[in-house]
Amino acid sequence: MRAHGTVNTIFKQHPRHKPRPWIKGCAFQLPQQLPKAQRRLSHKLINWASLLDDTTEQQAKQTARMPFIHPHIALMPDAHSGKGSAVGTVIPTLGAVIPAAVGVDIGCGMVGVQTHIHHRTIEHLPLSDLREMIEETIPLSPGNYNDHLTRFDFTAPRIHALEVHAHDNQVDLTHSPKWRNQLGSLGGGNHFIELCLDETDHVWLFLHSGSRGVGNKIAQKHIKIAQQLCAQWWIDLPSRDLAYLAEGTLEFSTYLRDLTWAQKFAFENRAEMMDRFVAVFTQWSGTDDVEVERINCHHNYTVKERHAGKDVWLTRKGAVDAHEGVRAMIPGSMGTRSYVVTGLGNRAGLCSAPHGAGRRFSRTEARRRFTADDLAARMGGIEYRHGDAWVDEIPDAYKDIDQVMNDARDLVRVDHTLRQILNVKGT
Repeated sequence: MRAHGTVNTIFKQHPRHKPRPWIKGCAFQLPQQLPKAQRRLSHKLINWASLLDDTTEQQAKQTARMPFIHPHIALMPDAHSGKGSAVGTVIPTLGAVIPAAVGVDIGCGMVGVQTHIHHRTIEHLPLSDLREMIEETIPLSPGNYNDHLTRFDFTAPRIHALEVHAHDNQVDLTHSPKWRNQLGSLGGGNHFIELCLDETDHVWLFLHSGSRGVGNKIAQKHIKIAQQLCAQWWIDLPSRDLAYLAEGTLEFSTYLRDLTWAQKFAFENRAEMMDRFVAVFTQWSGTDDVEVERINCHHNYTVKERHAGKDVWLTRKGAVDAHEGVRAMIPGSMGTRSYVVTGLGNRAGLCSAPHGAGRRFSRTEARRRFTADDLAARMGGIEYRHGDAWVDEIPDAYKDIDQVMNDARDLVRVDHTLRQILNVKGT
């Protein structure tokens, strides 16, 4: 894609000229009548969230006013406030990318495996044993103690492929000398591993993670560079976290190379953990060749796509690809339902869909309101590690996933509804 000249030259102008980074957009017209699930909040912002707080709305409007947005921002049903721009925002840009909008967990997403195993095959087996096997095989920490790099045959080829990709694309990883140990580690926060049952009581293996510490280091490096450049050239930003890199500059191309590697790492990290999960599940259940289908999808990433007649850099910050026919996983919160979906290719929604339930309360506020006993009551019938370490992940801290999915009915078709019977959270 050839960027508009204003963006390509913006960092070459003299500071005293106080450059204004305007970019001419196309004459794309938003539809006058939108379905009930949608609401136009401004000329360049369409909202799908029926549960929307003022802070999130203002963040989305602020991002939508950036001069290179084309054709508009799509605010997903699970949207909530984030750093710089709201989580659950789909941001199409011409000739620029906002590193903080992509976020620090580059490539974070979901992977799910549908099995042919019915619940009756495993219902007599202790789920606590499986949980302990998972916790022994998949590091729940940052990965510093990952001693399984030689345990499975599938690990070494993944590391080699990532090494080759980094070498061939001149990706500098000196900031993360232990990145290999991070492959196959879960991490904390809302990352999880679950054993689920669908509406026919068939077993699904399901997990959520991203690019770990190495992705965070890459993101922080380029967020800082974008902020320094925008400050250097007197670009007036509504928020420092909306600092951007302009296409055609060395900084932009370097970020895209690093970003692509981090997204690949995140994808392979989930695949690595899922392969380990499949291995311990088959050992625990006494079954073999269980996998029917695998879905591995990002929900924090940037990719080039075509929308409203132009090639754009599309950043999905807390959203999944929902082009027509594309499969994706949308998790609920800890203790609630999750969904396997197929995209409907909604163009007004920028062919995107929500990535989960979306938070109602911050982690601090959730800990103020709820206790470990409250969490235990919400996790009735589910095998999990008890204690107060995960109180901030209680379902009450999140939006109602059923309302989110109802708001998303024009974006995706629900294929399967999953309920967990085992949950493992990161530390």
